[in-house]
Amino acid sequence: MPQYDKADVERRMKGAVEALKSDLQGLRTGRANTSLLDPVVVEVYGSMMPLSQVATVSAPEPRMLSVQVWDKSNMTPVEKGIAHANLGLNPIIDGQTLRLPIPDLTQDRRKELAKLAGQYAEKAKIAIRNVRRDAMESLKTDEKKKEISEDDRKRSEEQVQKLTDQYVKETDEAAAKKEQEILTQ
Repeated sequence: MPQYDKADVERRMKGAVEALKSDLQGLRTGRANTSLLDPVVVEVYGSMMPLSQVATVSAPEPRMLSVQVWDKSNMTPVEKGIAHANLGLNPIIDGQTLRLPIPDLTQDRRKELAKLAGQYAEKAKIAIRNVRRDAMESLKTDEKKKEISEDDRKRSEEQVQKLTDQYVKETDEAAAKKEQEILTQ
C-alpha cells in the first residue's frame, strides 16, 4: 500500500493556511473585530473557559467592542480575563455589559503588528514545506518498495511542488493583505 496520499498532503497544506488566517484575524488593526477576543479565557465556576462560553461579543461601532455577560456574577472574572489577555484594551463596566473602546494604534505598534503578521506567515510556510518534505519522502519510499514507477514518482513530485507553490502563494497573499490593512488604517 503506497504511503503517499495526495488528498492528505493537500488537506495538511490547506490546514496550515487556515491556521495562518485564523492567527491573522486575531491581530488588531484599529478596527473593532469580535475575533480579537477569541484568545480570552475566563476563570468562572472553578475552571478556565473561553470568553465565548460566558458572554456574547459584538461590535456595535467601528471602534468599540461590547461584551454582554450572561451571568452578572461573572462580570469581574470576565473583566480580569480581558485585562490578562494583554490586548491593550481597558474594559468599561456598564450594567451587565463591558464596553471596550479600541484605541488608535501608534505607528510603532503598527510596524510591530505587521512584523508579527510576517512571522505568522513564515511559520505557515515552514509547515507547508514540512508537508512537502514528508510527501517527497513517501514518494521515494513507495518507489523503493516498487509500489510506483520512477515516472509516477516524478509526476507526483511535480504535483506536490505545484501544491506547495499554490499554498505558499496563498500564505504570502494573506500576510500581505493583513500587513497592508494594519499599516494603512
